[in-house]
Amino acid sequence: MSIITSLNKQATNLARKALRLGNDFVHPVSDDSGNTPDYNDPNSILSPDGHIELPHTAEWGPGYPSTTFLDPETGLLTTKTEGNPPLDEGTSIYDIYADRAARMGDEPLYTFKQDGDWHTKTANETLADIRAVAKGLLHYGLKKGDGVAFMCRTSYDWDVFDAAVMACGGVLATIYDTDSAEQIRNIVNNSDARLLVVETTDMKAKADGAETECPTLEHIVCFETGGLDEIKAYGSGVSDEALDARIDSVQKTDLCSIVYTSGSTAAPKGVEMTHEHYCATAFNMPELLHDKKNTVLLFLPQAHSFARAINYICVASNLHIYIAQGIKTLTADLQVAKPTIMIVVPRVLEKVYNAASQKAGHGAKGVAFAAAVVAAQNYMKEVSTKGKTGTLTKARRAAFDPVVYASLREVLGGRAKWIVAGGAPLDPELLAFFRGAGVPVYEGYGLTETTAPCAFNVLGVPYHQGSVGIAFPGFELRIAEDGEIQVKGASVFPKYHKNGEATEDSFTEDGWYKTGDLGRIDDDGFLYIIGRKKDLIITAGGKNVSPGPIEDVIKRCEFVSQALVLGDKRPFISALITLDEEALRPWLESKGLNRDMSMEEASSNAAVRAEVQKWVDLANEGVSRAESVRKFIILPEEFTQENGLMTASMKVIRPKVIKRYATLLNTQMYTKKK
Repeated sequence: MSIITSLNKQATNLARKALRLGNDFVHPVSDDSGNTPDYNDPNSILSPDGHIELPHTAEWGPGYPSTTFLDPETGLLTTKTEGNPPLDEGTSIYDIYADRAARMGDEPLYTFKQDGDWHTKTANETLADIRAVAKGLLHYGLKKGDGVAFMCRTSYDWDVFDAAVMACGGVLATIYDTDSAEQIRNIVNNSDARLLVVETTDMKAKADGAETECPTLEHIVCFETGGLDEIKAYGSGVSDEALDARIDSVQKTDLCSIVYTSGSTAAPKGVEMTHEHYCATAFNMPELLHDKKNTVLLFLPQAHSFARAINYICVASNLHIYIAQGIKTLTADLQVAKPTIMIVVPRVLEKVYNAASQKAGHGAKGVAFAAAVVAAQNYMKEVSTKGKTGTLTKARRAAFDPVVYASLREVLGGRAKWIVAGGAPLDPELLAFFRGAGVPVYEGYGLTETTAPCAFNVLGVPYHQGSVGIAFPGFELRIAEDGEIQVKGASVFPKYHKNGEATEDSFTEDGWYKTGDLGRIDDDGFLYIIGRKKDLIITAGGKNVSPGPIEDVIKRCEFVSQALVLGDKRPFISALITLDEEALRPWLESKGLNRDMSMEEASSNAAVRAEVQKWVDLANEGVSRAESVRKFIILPEEFTQENGLMTASMKVIRPKVIKRYATLLNTQMYTKKK
């Protein structure tokens, strides 16, 4: 051991002692004042009761009371939050933009980057662009109910074209910008699209030939080669009166979109959405969104119902919307937008955490960062169990604020008031860290079939560790006898497109949508997600195992990107684990190993495996032996959209992973005894 290494080790040990940080530490993967959490005032916190008499009603937002009760007819625990009155019959998505222009016509609506410069469009300018494109679509001959397939990254053009199709009464079938040529054709055919509109020439190359292969497809339009301007040019001869007549003919119950599920547990299905689904969601949001000083940064793919619904919600509010250039430029875009509100998927927060952890390193600074993580988590655990924190816990958290937490808030723009995480499960320990650090992360829950949010944590609700919140306004949630979460509300879809069998299987006899997720509701009406019914593993010995909680713990290893727990109809539970190369290399160097070794070498390296084993052991401590991971294999490649193993909403496609690695599982993971 060199003198430098010895001194570093001594400094690390001293730091551990000074900060009272044990050797068992494990990584989980603002307002203007910027230095205290938004829930730090004990007077604004409601202590969770040990037991609450049902029915129980609480009002978390003005005019939105939530009631939790035992349904007298079914005997099932149910919770609901009141929403706005039913919409007028003639309400459409176009009205969201028209209303914004009427209220705030000359004020900024969208800011986005184009040709290297940031541009801003007012609400009036945006509405004019929407009408110009809509007129062009009328000139083309687009009729009410006609299908338009659309493949484009999140952008201003996406929002304008989408709204123009809505104004015409068309039906938009969304295609992810990462979808394959086969997926494009499947969606065009399933939606009976007359038009296929793509953003780039690369996308058009994937679509070439579709006109002859898809019976209803008449034309392909490409934005990059001037297609959007061409549509506008043709619309110049269409009168305002003709467009207004079409807009007025659109009803709230008209089909407006077919959105395809991510297909993480089965083949994608086309979810039929009406104008009412999106509008009811958009008009049921909290007061925070009505402050003109607040900004939001959008970057998730709007082909997904979650991101698209969020855009409508933001337009219906008073927020100034910034559109990021993509995930790769997110850090720089955050400093431009300085958002007060953000909508993220858990993977984004994991990357923010990992970047902060890597920057701290593995010496004394790394120990200080680890102590700051523990202080933040302990702070939030006390808030969750007691409704307030003790003096010592509060002081330890405050000590780390200027040196650790403040810089984390600055990375996210420095003004965050409400960061909503959805689309996939968020590790409760990671959430506790961010909240304790004064980064206001709130988890929500929803599905494509519920027009995204059906449960959320609004500002002002007491912190409940691990909960995705209360029922979203206008929704009812209940837990079936087998633990499945079931949903009812104005924004729940009516059926799957051309798939009567799947529709019938998805609803109960009394009309509740069966989500396929397992959960529980506490007496306060807070929903907790336990796992996915289709992910539920039943071992050969008959033991039921929910893989989610086990995977969450393993993924807390700083260089693990994904963990997939397996074992259905197998003799024991196992796991396939992937490595985050960006996080792995500095870890290798800190351990005196070759940081440039190939991923194949790293996946079989004894030191790497030993580190992963620690996390597997930790995960096993929380479950019975029958549920514990007995064996794992580290893979040299990650699960990605490019290799078809992850959806665009960042969910691992379990059946495809199992199929891809079937030989590995049958010959190395589960070998027959001789």
